[in-house]
Amino acid sequence: KTRRGRGKARNEVLLSKQKRSRRMKANDRERNRMHHLNSALDALRSVLPTFPDDAKLTKIETLRFAHNYIWALTQSLRLA
Repeated sequence: KTRRGRGKARNEVLLSKQKRSRRMKANDRERNRMHHLNSALDALRSVLPTFPDDAKLTKIETLRFAHNYIWALTQSLRLA
C-alpha cells in the first residue's frame, strides 16, 4: 500500500508538470496569435488615410474605419 501511495504522488507530479507544459505551450500560441493580429492591424492602419494629429486607432476603431473607408470607395466607384 505504501508503494502505491508513492506511485500516485509521482503520477500527480507528472500530471502537474504536463498541465504546466500544456499551459505554457497554449500561452505561447496565444502570444504568437496576438502578435500576428497586431501586425496585421498595424499593416491595415498604414494604408488607411490619417490626419496629422491623430492618435493611433484602437483595434475596433481600425476595423470600423477600414469598413467605412472601403464602403466609401465602393460608393465613389459606383457613382463614377
